[in-house]
Amino acid sequence: MDIKFGTDGWRAIVGRDFTERNVERVTLAIGKYIADNFGFDKPVLIGYDPRNKADEYSQLCAELLQNKGFNVFYSAGVVPTPVLAYNTLVRNACAIMFTASHNPPEYLGMKFIPDYAGPATDVITDEIVRNIDNPFQGKGSGMLHKIDFGAKYYEHINNIIDFDIIGNFKENIIFDGLYSASIGYFDKILDSKNIAYQTLHMYYDKEFGGGMPDPKPRFLKELIAGVKEKGNSIGLANDGDADRFGVINESGEYVSPNEIIAILLKYLLEKGYTGCVVKTVGSSLLIDNVAKKLGVEVIETAVGFKHVGEAMRKHRVIIGGEESGGLSIFGHIPEKDGILANLLILEAMAHYGKPLVELQEEIYKLAGVKFYSDRIDLKLDNRDEIQSVIKKVKELKNIEGYNITSVDTKDGVKLMLGENTKILVRPSGTEPLLRIYFETDSLEKLEELKNFSMV
Repeated sequence: MDIKFGTDGWRAIVGRDFTERNVERVTLAIGKYIADNFGFDKPVLIGYDPRNKADEYSQLCAELLQNKGFNVFYSAGVVPTPVLAYNTLVRNACAIMFTASHNPPEYLGMKFIPDYAGPATDVITDEIVRNIDNPFQGKGSGMLHKIDFGAKYYEHINNIIDFDIIGNFKENIIFDGLYSASIGYFDKILDSKNIAYQTLHMYYDKEFGGGMPDPKPRFLKELIAGVKEKGNSIGLANDGDADRFGVINESGEYVSPNEIIAILLKYLLEKGYTGCVVKTVGSSLLIDNVAKKLGVEVIETAVGFKHVGEAMRKHRVIIGGEESGGLSIFGHIPEKDGILANLLILEAMAHYGKPLVELQEEIYKLAGVKFYSDRIDLKLDNRDEIQSVIKKVKELKNIEGYNITSVDTKDGVKLMLGENTKILVRPSGTEPLLRIYFETDSLEKLEELKNFSMV
């Protein structure tokens, strides 16, 4: 089969395409990339999340690379992606993470993490794909070490999070482990600081409780119910490999990552951070408005944290984030980190001494506008039709009587209709489908815009 790397690695269904043979092919392709670009002295770190067969396939990967001559450090247990990524930085290593993030339970994946500790760029993954099934000569047998990657990460987190401030936190914390890799890490950090919290789903389950390890309202029903029942509470969760976050406010409402990024941008600026903010083309205009009011430059990238991470490596960035629940900050790694996000939320709330619902109100007041958004999926007959529709969108002058003031094509087509209205049209990467995102400053205008047709 042809193996393709998507926005965050190669993913496939276990037993169908994610097989021992294909894991071997991808492992050796990555090994050849490391050997060709760094030599065999470059350490290779291997980690895995709680998914079905992730431990088995990661062990196979570690042994294959050891046999080729690499010095391999293999995780002694389940490890979050951001923890493994941080270790690549401090150990001057490359890493392979076995995870399918928030995908359904039947999926598994392999993610390559270069020594800069962020997602591999297209240039890197393209080279890896070219290596698949090409001859790769090793240099004899290397060493295989089992290791706990947590220690160096905990030390680093202690340096960037103000736990003295979090010690003043007045609300109840409810942490939904969601059967994910953050179990044994986020809770361990809170325990080490004597921060009280309650928990849900604090064990590994390969079926993720019959749902998905995705910290969205659909899969956080028990957390939402717990927050409402307990009162004066905040709910926190992470996805399967703990690089994304989900937050439930005191009213039992899901708080969008866009709101969290905007709130944290304001907080970090007050804390003394300097630089710009990085967001994707799919992220909310709320972040743009808040940044403008705060005098902070905005750098916009294509969708996917690999683009955010690349920008974070090139610029001094206060915070970088994306609408799907990933963020990182200056002084950390150019990789999304859901554990860090949870801690920053607690720190900001404790600093202000205000509930999250109040911080949400204040950030919209600062932005000067409340935004409303929706999405429509447009199914097409074939993928060839996508470019025809995209071309039509680029040539539009107005939509439903609203003039188009700018067009951006860095990722699909983004149409601006004044300062507070955006339409983004992006093709699906896997099927003949266009995703159309709407964002504007009133529900009435949102419904009007959704009426327009592109075909």
